[in-house]
Amino acid sequence: MKRAEKILKRINELSEITEEPGVITRTYGTPAFVEGRLLIVQWMEEAGLQTSIDHIGNVRGKIISEDSDEKTFVIGSHIDTVVDAGKFDGPLGVIMGIDLAEHIISSKLKLPFDLEIVAFCDEEGVRFQTTFLGSKALAGSFETVILNETDKDDVTLRQAIQGIGGDPQKINAKSIDAKNWLGYFEIHIEQGPVLYEKNIPVGLVTAIAGQCRVEIVLEGFAGHAGTVPMQMRKDALACAAEFILAVEEFAEEHKDKLVATVGKLDVPHSASNVIPGKAICTLDVRSADENFLESALQSIKKVTIDICSKRKIDLQWNNILQTKPVPCDQQLNHLLQQSITAAGYDAIELVSGAGHDAIAISDVSPVSMMFVRCFKGISHNPLENVETKDIAAAIAVADNFLNLFISNYNKSKWKYQH
Repeated sequence: MKRAEKILKRINELSEITEEPGVITRTYGTPAFVEGRLLIVQWMEEAGLQTSIDHIGNVRGKIISEDSDEKTFVIGSHIDTVVDAGKFDGPLGVIMGIDLAEHIISSKLKLPFDLEIVAFCDEEGVRFQTTFLGSKALAGSFETVILNETDKDDVTLRQAIQGIGGDPQKINAKSIDAKNWLGYFEIHIEQGPVLYEKNIPVGLVTAIAGQCRVEIVLEGFAGHAGTVPMQMRKDALACAAEFILAVEEFAEEHKDKLVATVGKLDVPHSASNVIPGKAICTLDVRSADENFLESALQSIKKVTIDICSKRKIDLQWNNILQTKPVPCDQQLNHLLQQSITAAGYDAIELVSGAGHDAIAISDVSPVSMMFVRCFKGISHNPLENVETKDIAAAIAVADNFLNLFISNYNKSKWKYQH
């Protein structure tokens, strides 16, 4: 329990580093992000890790094996947050990773491969709307074309990277070569209610749902609220309302396969006595079934076109993000399942509806994830909470998992070829 208490204390300490007093906000490249990063460096060094910061801003702590063949197993999660966040989304996995590495070092356990703990710099993508910056850099898939993306203050991503000491032209240079990846393990709060409702501390992630995000611009015609007859209006907001209800209806019809959300709606130059001439909204669709995700998106687009045609509204459909569903590796999951049952818990299988750094890492490595129960499944919210006893349970499972992986590797049972 002492390890769990130490992890919780550090999570609370990191949560005090924020851009806004009274709330937790720590977005990429800000002074709060840099301060939080230095604290992670300090904890990694105290654990005995060889610590560095790469050009995108990831904090990386490494145990180099005496028998190393340059193969690396990575444990990671992120330290950036959404605006007005909870304490545990991301930092739980990072700080638990440091604890696991410290336990290995203090136990004088010899590793047959290198172990790297990574605190990814930008998973949420809040500041530049560019998710997985850190994990893409580690995987060698960072695309320099996004360096000119700007934040709300017109600061470019390029400038932000330079501002925290990175070199935008060398970001992929510090990646781990695909041939040297052994595997990736991420510990994360569930961000859903299943474990809480079942009263089980940990869960086995089988897949991460694919995501499609779209910006939808509806262009009508603004007019006087008192003088334009109802049948002659081109009301963009009314069109948006019909679209939103259509998305909800579609998602309800296919709730066993997907979720869909219109999470943002903006009406420029709105006024109580003006017919809205323009509405901008977002669409987020997620499914673990790649083929169904694509067909669902096309179905929703067709419905949107029909609604706009009926209402004589011009439509812009702008694809913002599209990620494929990511299955977790069967070999790693077999070990993780054994580790959960050995710790005395049922191995509940879960699909993650949220995106994680494991998505970017899956391009070069087998990935695995363990969920930890959180209070009522609440996340991206100050009420986010994990109990000490559940952290202790997750430590027991993670220790089992690493020991099993080392044992299988030593016996040459690990045959994965990506």
